[in-house]
Amino acid sequence: MKNTISLLSWNVNGIRAAERKGFVEWMEKGEYDIVAVQETKVSHPDQLSEKLKHPDGYESFWHSASEKKGYSGVAVYTKESPVDVKIDFGNTSLSREGRVIEVEYPSFTLLNIYFPNGGSGEERLRYKLEFYREFLAYILKLRESGKNVIFCGDVNTAHTENDLARPKENAGVSGFLPIEREWIDGLLERGFLDTFRMFHDGNGYYTWWDMKTRARDRNVGWRLDYFFVDESLRKRVADAFILSDVLGSDHCPVGLTLSV
Repeated sequence: MKNTISLLSWNVNGIRAAERKGFVEWMEKGEYDIVAVQETKVSHPDQLSEKLKHPDGYESFWHSASEKKGYSGVAVYTKESPVDVKIDFGNTSLSREGRVIEVEYPSFTLLNIYFPNGGSGEERLRYKLEFYREFLAYILKLRESGKNVIFCGDVNTAHTENDLARPKENAGVSGFLPIEREWIDGLLERGFLDTFRMFHDGNGYYTWWDMKTRARDRNVGWRLDYFFVDESLRKRVADAFILSDVLGSDHCPVGLTLSV
């Protein structure tokens, strides 16, 4: 029996584009027990190939944006069948735009999120901050109910100056605004752990690069993708990592290893 569980999170920037770049073959190596993907850009999973829906050894669960075709969307591939899967979060921003899927396992609850990008104007920044507020309230309730909470995904904010290559030039840019960064401060104050920072200090660790400027070649990037765990899981966190050599998207995967 395995003594660890490996989890991966990846903004694939279009799951069908990822399929053309070898995503299924990469999945079928079977290295990870749970793979959470964001920005699938899928209106309905029935449009996908069987192999993409069910790579060997995995079942999958999807939440797509009903408001806009080919936009946003999240999915979870898993080797172990979950206890429960949830995509309806009532009349909140969490239910809209196919951004959240919650997958419950016997010893933890995983939320996979594609957080909004606030970069296209004030209205979207307001929406992003509303989403942040509603998501925090939701996970605090989940924790109060006795669940061990893990959440992962594209948070669309770099937390500190160590989390992007050019902090001074981006001080007024959404993704590094004080009000966005303060939300991550609030997570830490409430006992959620940025797992990557449990193992790695300093800068140079990024998960997103601007494709237009070939920034990845020069590692001029941002750390926008995270695994957070509740304090109750601290002792089970065995490793956290960034797979910066995995290509196929403008983001790279990030991972978490939990002891069983």
